[in-house]
Amino acid sequence: MANYKKVSVGEEPRTELHDELGLTGAEISINCLPAGACVPFVHSHKQNEEIYAILDGYGKAVIDGEEVELKAGDWLRISPAAKRQFFAAADSAIKYACIQVKENSLEGYTATDAVM
Repeated sequence: MANYKKVSVGEEPRTELHDELGLTGAEISINCLPAGACVPFVHSHKQNEEIYAILDGYGKAVIDGEEVELKAGDWLRISPAAKRQFFAAADSAIKYACIQVKENSLEGYTATDAVM
């Protein structure tokens, strides 16, 4: 059995990678909203912070009532308790990755966790 797994993601509206990659410490999804669309609900989390990477296009997030403009290349971290919703711009789709991990769970960084 290999110590890695590789998958390719297409243009589906949402791809959750926990099953496809056998993830055990994070949840990662790739999300595509067409121009003018939005995530149809506001949500928060009990324990997990979310890290968003804007991969393509632009739009906005509304976080605790504050509008945050987003464009390709932006990264955003949101605390578990914050209420959030994402929107594509009227004239642009937006594609983003969402990485979800338990807040305060990181015990080491690359350099301290690496075995040389």
